[in-house]
Amino acid sequence: MAYWNTNVARHPGILRAVPAGCATALDVGCGDGLLVRKLAEAVPSVTGIDKSPEMAAQARSLSSDTFVEGDFLSADLGAYDFICSVATIHHLDFESALARMRDLLRPGGALVVVGLARDASMTDRAATIAAAPIVRIVKVLRRAHGPDGMPAMQPRMSYREVRTAAQRLLPGARYRRHVLRRYSLTWQKPS
Repeated sequence: MAYWNTNVARHPGILRAVPAGCATALDVGCGDGLLVRKLAEAVPSVTGIDKSPEMAAQARSLSSDTFVEGDFLSADLGAYDFICSVATIHHLDFESALARMRDLLRPGGALVVVGLARDASMTDRAATIAAAPIVRIVKVLRRAHGPDGMPAMQPRMSYREVRTAAQRLLPGARYRRHVLRRYSLTWQKPS
């Protein structure tokens, strides 16, 4: 089931971040498993985890990949060469989730988190207002939609709070704010 939305727009960058020789990957908050299916084209063993029973069921109905229904913060998971998460971390305790991703990552592995944050400053608001026409046009032209039943939640943390916590938990992480109202964190765990 091909579709496009502002989360799917980040998939190409995520796929480019998969390290050479990657054997195992984890998608945290996998939803209907679209990114898991894309990762499975390049990675031999991919697991998706989602707390929503409806989303995990959709994912299983669309693919034979491994899907875990459960809470990422407490689920019994292995170690991975690559971990990604798209528009999920704001549903969790940010620091606990980022630390767990870091800890589940094998040495030399890569982590990519795409998230949402709230506007908390005039600069944040100005960036959102300036991007609004672009976001709207792109969504209309691309006929943005996604799977039914995706849980939604407003982010609690500001962009600055996200960047500050990430720098503390993932020294050397690269933070980037994107036009389509997302940010990304990319990090490679030291070998």
